[in-house]
Amino acid sequence: MHAEMELVQRIGVPASKIIYANPCKQIAQIKYAAKHGVQLLSFDNEAELAKVVKSHPSAKMVLCIATDESHSLSPLSFKFGASLKSCRHLLENAKRSHVEVVGVSFHVGSGCPDLHAYTQSIADARLVFEIGAELGHGMHILDLGGGFPGLEGAKVRFEEIASVINSALDLYFPEGCGVDILARLGRYYVTSAFTLAVSIIAKKEVLLDQPGREEENGSTPKTIVYHLGEGVYGIFNSVLFDNTCPTPILQKRSSAEQQSLYSSSLWGPMADGRDRVAEGLWLPQLHVGDWLVFENMGAYTVGMASPLGGTQTCRVTYAMSRVAWEALRGQLLPAEQDEDTEGMCKPLSCGWEITDTLCVGPVFTPASIM
Repeated sequence: MHAEMELVQRIGVPASKIIYANPCKQIAQIKYAAKHGVQLLSFDNEAELAKVVKSHPSAKMVLCIATDESHSLSPLSFKFGASLKSCRHLLENAKRSHVEVVGVSFHVGSGCPDLHAYTQSIADARLVFEIGAELGHGMHILDLGGGFPGLEGAKVRFEEIASVINSALDLYFPEGCGVDILARLGRYYVTSAFTLAVSIIAKKEVLLDQPGREEENGSTPKTIVYHLGEGVYGIFNSVLFDNTCPTPILQKRSSAEQQSLYSSSLWGPMADGRDRVAEGLWLPQLHVGDWLVFENMGAYTVGMASPLGGTQTCRVTYAMSRVAWEALRGQLLPAEQDEDTEGMCKPLSCGWEITDTLCVGPVFTPASIM
């Protein structure tokens, strides 16, 4: 968290606009926030409140409440969030400790298909606001959390979620009530912004030697195991955290005579039986050195990766449409630099167009994010 606070302040975000939203913080992190002027911190238990009172007594606190996220892909409330029954006690403790609680936050978990969870959470937040006001806290912040879908084909579209949230806000926190509404839209913004290209580093055929199972030609059925340069301890950690099943796009198109499909599975490079990226796939015959492409790899991939096993840091190559480039070029480059680069720098018009005169590296590089 030191790095995150340092990063946003380095790009010009004032400390007054930063909320340290993790309700379980190290004392050193709390002191860092105090030293750098970050006043807004979250909490959901007495121990956390006591740490802040000791290390950052001038902080303004946001109470994180638990939600019903039983349908979410990544539930959080067992780990984070105070129950409604405990909120009054926590607010009273904060008052006795001369710490001002200025708002409420919640998180329904990532990939939540239950729209009612948002309505109920906002209603619960309204109740906590009323308790806080009764005890003399100046409540004026509502943090709606994150985990909003950022890709096409999600069970519940972002627009549907926004509609439900707006209706609940109109009912419980109407416009003009003096409450600032916050939301964490990281996953929504970045999920579809990145595409991963990764190569096959090893393969083997495994016979499925099961009684009574034979192919039509009498041979024993088999599955092909492909090992990739990245696994679940690296960029594919969403398999563990979000229960995703990544489906590859083949970079090399098969010819008509190579259209036979085989039972296949994809594995990471670690000598660990849990480093399984995807299974139950039907793919054409692939070879070591072939590239696979995975879309919607922008959220919880590179940032969560571990260097375990000596895996290399991925290389990021940026691409945009020619139309977008023309629209932005005048703002991104000074006029004289623009003229100098006109002849030598040809931006990608799409992710698959690779020329000899790019001002960025090739899209398909080992363990590359595009």
